[in-house]
Amino acid sequence: MTNDQPAVDGADARGGADATADVPATANTDDDTATAAGADADAPHVEPLTATYERLRHSTDAAELHEFARRPLPDRGEQAAFSRATALLEAVAGNPHTPEEDRVFLASTMPFPNVLVKLSEDASPAVREAVAANADDKNWLVGRLTKDGIPAVRDEALRNKRTSWKMRLEGAQDPDMDVDTLDFLSRLGAELEPDANVVLSSMVRRAVALNPNASQEILERLSTDSSDEVVHAARRRLAQ
Repeated sequence: MTNDQPAVDGADARGGADATADVPATANTDDDTATAAGADADAPHVEPLTATYERLRHSTDAAELHEFARRPLPDRGEQAAFSRATALLEAVAGNPHTPEEDRVFLASTMPFPNVLVKLSEDASPAVREAVAANADDKNWLVGRLTKDGIPAVRDEALRNKRTSWKMRLEGAQDPDMDVDTLDFLSRLGAELEPDANVVLSSMVRRAVALNPNASQEILERLSTDSSDEVVHAARRRLAQ
């Protein structure tokens, strides 16, 4: 019996060692689970995009809307955050409770079509005028603003380089067009935008010469235009 005892003790010792070896693994697993749970608990809650969009779209909190309008955009490399921010700007832009100066700011500085479309329908002429002057407008959007009911908005749209020649021609033909905008259109392809399409720009200048609101100064200048068609139209008007 005495000779067998160490073997038994050794087996027990080995079993005890094996049991002891298992404890740290179990403890580590529990620790990892606790750590992960703690990390989840510490992670900030992000409101779903649709919920935030609707909240901002209907918000009457001018301070909150102002903060969103002026908040710097995430880097474009952070695609998810950038997309979220631009989507929320659309909600802010379309909310009439957003302070007008912030809507003008967005209309002047944002290049995003979804935001500019919202602002192009704003009740404030100042906001629509800012959209009309935005160099990042799509040509169809700025073209739509050349038909705005407010002269200042139409004028800015016609001065925007994104405006198509078709819209500029229609503006030059408009009998209600103001003299300042006609003066601008009469210089296209000459002093302004000298590299413009020769045929299209001369068609606009000719339309200005035939417009009943063209001033004496405009007609006299166009009577020496580089285009014979413009010269003939201007001189015919001067002779009336």
